[in-house]
Amino acid sequence: MKKTDIILGIDPGTQLMGYALLRIRNGKPQVVFMDVLTLTKEKDIYARLNLVHRKVCELIQLYQPSSFAIEAPFFGKNVQSMLKLGRAQGVAIAAAIQAELTVTEYSPKKVKQSITGNGNADKEQVWKMLKQLLNIEEKPKYFDATDALAVALCHYYQTHSAIGPVTKGLKGWEDFIAKNPERVKGKLKK
Repeated sequence: MKKTDIILGIDPGTQLMGYALLRIRNGKPQVVFMDVLTLTKEKDIYARLNLVHRKVCELIQLYQPSSFAIEAPFFGKNVQSMLKLGRAQGVAIAAAIQAELTVTEYSPKKVKQSITGNGNADKEQVWKMLKQLLNIEEKPKYFDATDALAVALCHYYQTHSAIGPVTKGLKGWEDFIAKNPERVKGKLKK
């Protein structure tokens, strides 16, 4: 990341889509803003998807984020709801890909764990922690906005570790060295 980066966080939905922009200036996260896109005025699902796509494109064009993070849908019992949510997520992702942004998905549990330390935290707990971590004064009208901010902050935490970016699938020191040759100081002796 550069000295100043912007992370666009999205909490996809078919009734409300939360979105937030988090600026990283000299390694410190600052809220640019958070809000929701209300989709309930449109009865047609495809008109709603069009609104999602247009809003994400607009945010990308206006704020030029360097990162795009989105909450992955959780598995529920209602298959139709899952399909609709998946479509909304897909449209938002398509807008990010169209703008050549790298897309990173986080499960709701991962987001909650990153923000509160508890993967089963409720929305109120996430909000309270965000308020404290980012010095936010005013409570937003919808938790969808704070969920989007939590996704952006989770992305920041996952990509700014003291030991470097958090990676998956390392199979030991040899694998770490192979994937991070710039971090090796001197030669290894066998």
